[in-house]
Amino acid sequence: MHTEKSGVLWAIGSYLIWGIMPVYWKSLEHVASAEILVSRVMWAFVMTILVVLLMKNGRHLTEDMKTLWNSQRDFWALFAASAFVSSNWFVYIWAVNNNYIVQTSLGYYINPLLSVLLGIFFLKERLSRAQQIAFLLAATGVAILTFSYGKFPWLAFSLAMTFAVYGLIKKQVKLDALHGLTIETLFIVPFAIIYYIWLFINGNAVFLHSDMKTDLLLIMTGVATALPLLMYAKGVQRIPLYMAGFLQYIAPTMMLFLGVVIYNETFGKIDMLSFAFIWSALLVFTASKIIEVRKLKKSQP
Repeated sequence: MHTEKSGVLWAIGSYLIWGIMPVYWKSLEHVASAEILVSRVMWAFVMTILVVLLMKNGRHLTEDMKTLWNSQRDFWALFAASAFVSSNWFVYIWAVNNNYIVQTSLGYYINPLLSVLLGIFFLKERLSRAQQIAFLLAATGVAILTFSYGKFPWLAFSLAMTFAVYGLIKKQVKLDALHGLTIETLFIVPFAIIYYIWLFINGNAVFLHSDMKTDLLLIMTGVATALPLLMYAKGVQRIPLYMAGFLQYIAPTMMLFLGVVIYNETFGKIDMLSFAFIWSALLVFTASKIIEVRKLKKSQP
């Protein structure tokens, strides 16, 4: 129970940070999305390596890499995870900086539903009757929101699918959160370096060719990337995937608020109806977990 409680706290922390992240990316909207992505990858790798060295865990990281290489299934699974999360980052940055924050929130509302389905089909997780009702309510809300667009929301579904699969892989590959993220970024950083060299050769790089504020913001993308991912990795390994999925509604709710209230994106009656279903699902799910915990405590001597 203590492990699950700490997992919930780690997961909530990561979702709170992700929820306010559109503000950060908006401050870099004058930079191409591809350059922001490669900056995220490069500086996240630098940050995680520095933390590993400061904690004097270099030997343990090397051992984890050897163990990972000896298990080819886990090695390629983590490589796939790095590809999925990099794709997720790119789509998300592009969507935010092209005024699709509300659709990004839709993507991260759909994502928990996909996480629930992946947990059931691949990890054999089971839902209680109340949790099944919560899932159906949330699915109804997401369906209404999806159909209200009048066209297939490819941005939302791309975000949902890539991060759901990433979460599933992270659940199955048992690695220390910091070491796992370091190895993930190591997989993708060579491609990022090659792309940045190409940008500099062609004179298209903004980094070191703009103001100091922009340079600092691009460097700090490493912290903005690594910190919530480390927290998420710690959390998702300690709690069932369906719980991580439902807790994730924190982030898109904050994104929705930013998109509508701060950045003046549209939000009509249909949107309100769909979110009423989603919030009802959250209430049912939360109540079921509280009852479940109380029953467990009463059954213990």
